[in-house]
Amino acid sequence: MSKIPSPRGRLTKNRSLNDLTWLRVGGPADYLFQPADIEDLREFLRDLPADVPVFPMGVGSNLIVRDGGLRSVVIRLGRGFNGISVAGNTVTAGAAALDAHVARKAADAGVDLTFLRTIPGSIGGAVRMNAGCYGSYTADVLRKATIVTRQGEIVDLRPEDMNFRYRQTDLADGAVVVSATFKGPLGDPRELHDRMALQLEKRDETQPTKDRSAGSTFRNPAGFSSTGRADDVHDLKAWKVIDDAGMRGAKVGGAQMSDKHSNFLINTGDATAADLEGLGEEVRKKVYETSGITLEWEIMRVGDPLEK
Repeated sequence: MSKIPSPRGRLTKNRSLNDLTWLRVGGPADYLFQPADIEDLREFLRDLPADVPVFPMGVGSNLIVRDGGLRSVVIRLGRGFNGISVAGNTVTAGAAALDAHVARKAADAGVDLTFLRTIPGSIGGAVRMNAGCYGSYTADVLRKATIVTRQGEIVDLRPEDMNFRYRQTDLADGAVVVSATFKGPLGDPRELHDRMALQLEKRDETQPTKDRSAGSTFRNPAGFSSTGRADDVHDLKAWKVIDDAGMRGAKVGGAQMSDKHSNFLINTGDATAADLEGLGEEVRKKVYETSGITLEWEIMRVGDPLEK
C-alpha cells in the first residue's frame, strides 16, 4: 500500500473490525483511522495517496464485514463529531451522534425527530442511507449535510445535491459525512417522549432486539417498499415471503434467521461473516424458487472473503 500520512488522531494498522459491528464478525482493515477533529480528517484525506481506498464506517449497525477484511483505510468518527445542538426547530448533530440520542435531545426541546429513536445507527449513516421508519425519512427533515471529500475539501450539501432514494444517496465514494442540520415540526416534549416510548415498546415486541443482528436483512420486495411514495403499497413484506419459503429459523453455522422476526439475520454466538452472508443468499434462493421474487439486501456487505 502507498505511504500513509501521520495524523494527530489514532491510526491503527491491521485493525480487526469484528468488535466494531453489531454482528460481531469481520476481518481486519488495512488501517483504522479515528480523526482528532475535522481539520485532522481534512488533512489526512488530502495527503492520502489517491490510489488508497477509503471506507467511512459508523457504528456498524447495518454492516457485514467479510472474514478476509477490508483493503482500505476505514474512517470511524468518535469524540469531536458527536455534538448535538438545538435552536428553535433546527437541530445540528455531528455524524457520530447516535440517532436515538438526537431524537431524545430534539424531543427535550420540543422538536419532532421521533422517527430516529428506533433506528440503530449514527447520524452519518442516517444521512448516507436515507434512514427512516414509520413513514418518515432523513430526506424529509435534512436541510444541510457537511462532508469532507476524498480530496480533503469541506463541502456543504443541500438535499437536492444528494438525490435521496430508498436507502440510497449520491454521496461520492470516500466522502465522509461530518455533521447534519435538520428542521423538524414542533411538538409538546412530553407527547414526543411518550410516542418514542410506544415505538420502542412495539419494536421490542416484534424484533429480536436482544440478539446480535443488523436490523432488517432484506428490503421489502420491489413495489412494496416503504419509500413513502404515493403509489407504494405495503401488503407484501420481506418477512412474509421468507416465511412462505420456509426459512424462518433457518441456520447456517452460527447464523440464523430469527424465529421472532424472519427478516432479521442473527449471530447466535459463533457465526462467521461467511455463515451470515451464506444464509442470506440461501434465503434469497429459496424465496426466488417459491415466489419468483428476488430479495435485495438491505445490510451492506463489504470486504474480501477469507481465502481458502
